Parts: sequence; C-alpha cells; structure tokens
Amino acid sequence: MRKDERYFQMPDEMQCNRVEDILDKEESVLLRVKPNRKAYVLNHILKMMPVALLWAAFDGFFIFMLVSSGAFAEMGIFSLFIVGFFALHLAPLWMWIANIVRAVGEYKNVEYVFTEKRIILRSGLVGIDFKNIYYSDIEGVNLKVGIIDRLCRVGDIYIQAMKQSSVLFDVENPYALLSEIQRIVHDIKTDILFPNDLRPETNRGFRTGYTPPGREE
Repeated sequence: MRKDERYFQMPDEMQCNRVEDILDKEESVLLRVKPNRKAYVLNHILKMMPVALLWAAFDGFFIFMLVSSGAFAEMGIFSLFIVGFFALHLAPLWMWIANIVRAVGEYKNVEYVFTEKRIILRSGLVGIDFKNIYYSDIEGVNLKVGIIDRLCRVGDIYIQAMKQSSVLFDVENPYALLSEIQRIVHDIKTDILFPNDLRPETNRGFRTGYTPPGREE
C-alpha cells in the first residue's frame, strides 16, 4: 500500500485552536460555558496560600536576622550559598505565584462546550488542549460548592467517565447545569441500551411510567 504523506496534512485554515475545528461534520454546539473569572482566579489564589505565606514568613525571619545582625555581610563568598539555599527553599512560594499567574493567563482559553455527543474541555496557557467526554461514557456526575463558590454563586462539577475524570471549574448556575447533564446522560444511555424501535407499546419494567414517544394515552 502506497503511503501518502499528505493524508494527515490539514489546510492552513484548519490549523487553529477553535472548538469548531474538532467537531464532526454533523455535530453542532448546543451550549458554551466559561468559568466565572472572579471565582476562577480567587480559588487559585487561595490554593496553597496558607502554606506559601507561612513558608515565606519563616524564611523571611531568618533572612531578616542574618541581614540585620550583619552576619550576612561577613560571610563573604559563602553568602552566595545562603542566597541560593533560600531561593530554592522558597519553592512553595514560587509555585504559588506561578499558579496564580497561570490561572490569570489561561483563563481566556478555558471553555466548556456541550454538543449532542460530548462535552469538550478547552484549556491551555501556551498551547491549546482539548479533552473529550462522551455522554455515553459518563458514569457519575457530582457537584461541589465551596465557600468562595457560594459567595460567587458558582460550583465545580465533577464528571467521572470511563478511565478518566474531569472537573468543570467555577461554572455559573451549577445546579441547573448538573441536572441537565444528568438528564442528557440518562437519555442517551437509555437510547443506546433500549432503542426506540425496540421499545414495546407497554413498558413492563420495574415500576416505571415510561411510555414511548407518540404513544401517550
């Protein structure tokens, strides 16, 4: 079989980072959701903040004592070692600051897109990443509302799917969105396991009131 190197080449106009570029031909966007900016950034600020500030205060005390006592000036070349030590020892502080900077920078690229087939999670700071969660693969959907979330009227939706889990962070109207995701998952899984053409006129399932569409009495 002759290999065609152009087989996987995409036209220039397709080499961009929009959600529309990864949709199937007959797939359309039903809903687009972005995290609440205030809650998204604030939650990243509060994450690790107690540890980072305590660590900085602890190291800051020793640095202040060394400088104020004049011991640092008397160390000579050994002072370079001290500077390097504290620069590395303050790693939790640098990680906290980097986490905040990343949250601010990547916010514009974070988006949760709902189609008829799946949920697409778009994210990334430099390069854009896409994560797909097909409704048929979803095994559980849960909601978590923290203190900051309650103040900002948002919530985090945790989605457990086959071999992966994802979180929709700081979404507005979280209870309504959770209910809608659960409804879609139930409808799609029911349709897969029990297609319309195979449904009897009378459903004799366990205490169910389901009646096939168009056959209501």
